[in-house]
Amino acid sequence: MFVRTITALATYFILTLLGSFAGPAEAQVNAAPPAIQDAAKLIGKVVSATGAVTIEHANAVVIEAKASGSTKVGDPVYVGDVIRTGVDGRIGINFADGTTFNLSTNARMVLDEFVYDPGGNSNSTLFSLTRGTFTFVAGKVAKTGDMKVDTPVATMGIRGTTPHVAISDDGSVKFSTLIEEGRKKTEAPATREPRQNATRKFDLNICRGC
Repeated sequence: MFVRTITALATYFILTLLGSFAGPAEAQVNAAPPAIQDAAKLIGKVVSATGAVTIEHANAVVIEAKASGSTKVGDPVYVGDVIRTGVDGRIGINFADGTTFNLSTNARMVLDEFVYDPGGNSNSTLFSLTRGTFTFVAGKVAKTGDMKVDTPVATMGIRGTTPHVAISDDGSVKFSTLIEEGRKKTEAPATREPRQNATRKFDLNICRGC
């Protein structure tokens, strides 16, 4: 009788102990990792797309497995995305602050940084253009913060202009400003060779090593 009582108590104790660990373990399995919850920040969307265009998300396995395939109007873009156009590709993107970008054929752009608070004054963006032709109109970040566009030869600080940037295969870059309302002509294009160590100022608030 005594032995049976001891055995029953031991069994009850073991089952109770196992049950106390089951709850936290199950909760830990079901909880979504913070990396997935905060995987990316939506910053804009595609408003036009023709030909071969791809958007590679920084964490595609988590956000949306779209490392390749057909990009279409309405597709989202996130911080860290890489935008590519093919030999017949073109894409237009509108960002949350009103900035618009148009990429022509054989272009590549990386959305490195985008911080925008409609009521803030510490907004910032950094987009890297590595190949192709780009035309863009600066939005509110350029007026209330720090908008920069990096190219193989320099980093441009944008202050409300409408730049046209053409990056050739050899790394040289041509800058110009599109005709704006009330102006008679564009600014003369400026050509820069691939980036060197020297520091020089240039039109459109361009600086090196920003």
